[in-house]
Amino acid sequence: MDSGMVGSALTRSMLENGHQEIWCAVSDVSDEDAMEDQVGNDFTACIVDFRDGQFYCAADNGWFYAVPIEVRALTQSEVGF
Repeated sequence: MDSGMVGSALTRSMLENGHQEIWCAVSDVSDEDAMEDQVGNDFTACIVDFRDGQFYCAADNGWFYAVPIEVRALTQSEVGF
């Protein structure tokens, strides 16, 4: 895998290399649009497949662009308590 790869190309490569569930920001417009939608929206999906030119989640909904994102629980110190 190319360490400089980003966006939908990285998601495709991750799937090809055996990753099975990849949390992504998704869009039908562009990688940039997928990331912009994260402000005030929740256009994310757990991507499990790429076929026929689209990324698919477990519910078999498809998108043209899927940018891998990190989804994790916050710790108490991260939120300032």
